Amino acid sequence: LTLIESKLSDQRVKMSENTLNSSSVFNELRLGQELCDAVIRVDNVEFPVHKVILCNCSPYFRALFTHWSTPDSRVFDIPNISSDMMKLIVEFAYTGCVYVTQENIRELFIAADQFNVRGIIQACSDQLENQLTPENCIGIWWFADIYYNPELKHKASVFILNHFEEVAASSEEFLQISAQELAQIIENDHLNVKKEKVVFESIIHWITHAPEERRGYIFLLLSKVRLALIKGQYILERVTTNELVKASEECQAILNKTMETILDQGTRSFIDLISSNPLAQPRLPSSIMLAVGGWSAGGPTNDIQAYDIRADCWAKIPNDSDDPRAYHGAVFLNGSLYCVGGFDGVVHFSTMTRFDLITRTWQEVAPMHSKRCYVSVTVLDGCIYAIGGYDGLDRLETAERYEPRTNQWTLIASMHDQRSDASCTTLNGKVYVCGGFNGSECLSSAEYYNPETDQWTLIAPMGFRRSGVGVIAYANHIFAVGGFNGTSRLETAEAYNSLTSTWHSLPSMLKPRSNFGIEVIDDHIFVVGGFNGFITISDVENYDFEKGQWSNICDMEISCSALSCCMVHGIPNMEDYAAPRFSLQFSDEEIDEVE
Repeated sequence: LTLIESKLSDQRVKMSENTLNSSSVFNELRLGQELCDAVIRVDNVEFPVHKVILCNCSPYFRALFTHWSTPDSRVFDIPNISSDMMKLIVEFAYTGCVYVTQENIRELFIAADQFNVRGIIQACSDQLENQLTPENCIGIWWFADIYYNPELKHKASVFILNHFEEVAASSEEFLQISAQELAQIIENDHLNVKKEKVVFESIIHWITHAPEERRGYIFLLLSKVRLALIKGQYILERVTTNELVKASEECQAILNKTMETILDQGTRSFIDLISSNPLAQPRLPSSIMLAVGGWSAGGPTNDIQAYDIRADCWAKIPNDSDDPRAYHGAVFLNGSLYCVGGFDGVVHFSTMTRFDLITRTWQEVAPMHSKRCYVSVTVLDGCIYAIGGYDGLDRLETAERYEPRTNQWTLIASMHDQRSDASCTTLNGKVYVCGGFNGSECLSSAEYYNPETDQWTLIAPMGFRRSGVGVIAYANHIFAVGGFNGTSRLETAEAYNSLTSTWHSLPSMLKPRSNFGIEVIDDHIFVVGGFNGFITISDVENYDFEKGQWSNICDMEISCSALSCCMVHGIPNMEDYAAPRFSLQFSDEEIDEVE
């Protein structure tokens, strides 16, 4: 656990104040050796204690005092633990406090496990979880397995899956895992890799670390790679020519099936293809983009559509809400989808509803202070911000903030400009809002809000007036895309550099649009639906930062504008919002067919 310990910072873990107050009297008695009825002796160091206090701390001591000794026993010699660790355990029993440091965490965890001191085990587990890195996560995974801590093992496992590319590239421990452990990792649907070729390269990297003893595992590991998701040219140039693969007849059979599957991709449906062949089954994405509500087929809708980037397809999410809305805001926070403000064709809403993504149930929460249609909405530091909008009479410069813990909205400082149909995002602890409409003209102005000072500050204006704009933050920049300039819908895009306080142009979208959804997924900006000046559209395209170009991707299932998009992540039922997957294990018949 050298790598684990090197990443830890000291942490003091406490019980609640009430517990500390009630235990302070007992600790004073211990320190004064008053009313003590037992002595714990470790390496000739004696700890006078009260049996009932240690019984409350640990089932081990309860059994020791009530079942493994006679009632008149007073001195207890405890083996296989240092006096330093016993001192920490005794102090924790009395005070509810323990210092977890990089020097003591391994020994402390083992001692707490030995004596089943759940409070210390949890403190150590929390510290290890907080300090997970690509370099130490496998070591923590092993450690949690040895000492049977399923919760910590699961969290370490999830970290490995979510950061697999960094783990495989930088972790020395990765090269020490067993073939079975590697197979377990790479066959998992939740393995987060942007390109499947990374998985192939990782198994070659692992085998070549000890080729003589590991070359025989090439078939086991290659069968876990979703080879049909890799470009055919890469398969031909890098996989089929690999010496380990060439030397295995079983691998050659898998490659033949892979090439057949790649050729089938143009003629068979997605569901048919992945249900019949695990080689073509996409991994589950770590995040899902939801497109919520909007204006479709002449009226507002309550549809929720989910985009799975790994499968490049949309799916409609069952939704029993009878609350259609457009020109609203949608954000993801603490496992729930929040829909803020908006318009149903008649009513301008001040309401906000919360959709629990686990239970799939709706709940109306506290309303805003103002009705806000064409509202700009974002999340910062666990709070929801609702900015500007239109209340049915006036364009608003006011803004407010929602605290989920208290279920309350609080008015914050007003913007410099009235803004409806603007868009906002967060960057470096500030809320940026750009463009919009003030009731008489489309705006090019932009400003940011600092929650520490409760002040708005104007920044350099955009190069274009943009109402119905899409705004998103990425890589220390604010991106403003599309919109309406008062005359026509725009396909132009520009970015604000927060370090230089300047805007610069980006390549234009393939199609003009306003009032669309926007999000960032896997280093790409996605723009979803919108209005092109004539009709609502279902078109979706993305911007590749590395290539500097826009590309069309899978369209939404319905045409929609005035929708709002948000990213969902970290929920236990991510499968419910992704494209359907099937068992990715080869059956015996499929193995026979491959061979």
